Amino acid sequence: MVHPFRFGLMARGGGSAKEITERALRAEALGYHSLLYNDHYLGPGPAMSEARHPVQEVAPIPAATLAAAATETLVIGFRVLCVDYHNPVVLAKELATLDLFSEGRLDIGLGAGWIAAEYAAMGIPFDRPGVRIARLAEVVEVIRACFGDGLVDVKGEHGVYASGFEGVPKPVGSPPIAIGGGGPKVLQLAARVADIVAFNLNNATGKLGPEGPRSATAAMTEEKVGLVREAAGDRFADLQLEIGSYFTIVTDDVDGAAAALPAQTGGMLNLPKDELLEHPHVLLGDVSRICDTLVERRERYGFNYVTVREADIESFAPVVERLAGS
Repeated sequence: MVHPFRFGLMARGGGSAKEITERALRAEALGYHSLLYNDHYLGPGPAMSEARHPVQEVAPIPAATLAAAATETLVIGFRVLCVDYHNPVVLAKELATLDLFSEGRLDIGLGAGWIAAEYAAMGIPFDRPGVRIARLAEVVEVIRACFGDGLVDVKGEHGVYASGFEGVPKPVGSPPIAIGGGGPKVLQLAARVADIVAFNLNNATGKLGPEGPRSATAAMTEEKVGLVREAAGDRFADLQLEIGSYFTIVTDDVDGAAAALPAQTGGMLNLPKDELLEHPHVLLGDVSRICDTLVERRERYGFNYVTVREADIESFAPVVERLAGS
């Protein structure tokens, strides 16, 4: 089964209510499917410098609520909420409320967390990956239970507990849950329990660096898709496969852009040209070349849901216009 293309924007919010609403309205006008907020809390300082991660000015859930109120058709959501930063019951209520306020325009993106320095700065234990992924599964169970009928009763083995109440409000419909990650275990979990599998770089080092892109080459991504297919079983045909195109440059000068990328990314993309151009998280070329690349990648991997950085909203819009829904 070939799913039609949909396109999203990865967003960190903005500096004001006006900026957030204007971006959301522009995304809607340009035909993007979704606007998906990141989930980070620290301002400038040693923690984010160590992680090599940019600062996010505003909190994601209020920003998403503002964007939802300003728009009519744009899907609002997250890529992704780190479950360790949120109480599961509180999170479920906030998400159900956001879905209610947006009249069913919510995509729920969840992840097991990865920035070690951010955890440390907020005083949150940074458990080993297997524990964080198991806890993520328990949080998904709480959210689905709160969204459903009857009393919630989830008693997990990794600090997740919710029992003795019914969740309110109920979402308008059934908001899709995306689980994002770059390692085999989290992708296999996504295959079993999520509606959308979001393929990321594997940042197992706890910070951004060249190890991430090297963990997600074309061959490695093909292996990951195979693991997802096997773990999903009969439900694979119904899954949306999403990929973050973190390095998107719309240009006629492919050779020049490819040569400049290693320096522009601080050495993160220090890869041979051929490997860089076929990297699933990289899109380089003019509109026609990028469209052809996306069609080829959908055939090879199954990726029909593509997200680009919010900064690429205008340059990538012609691709959206040409391929969205096809």
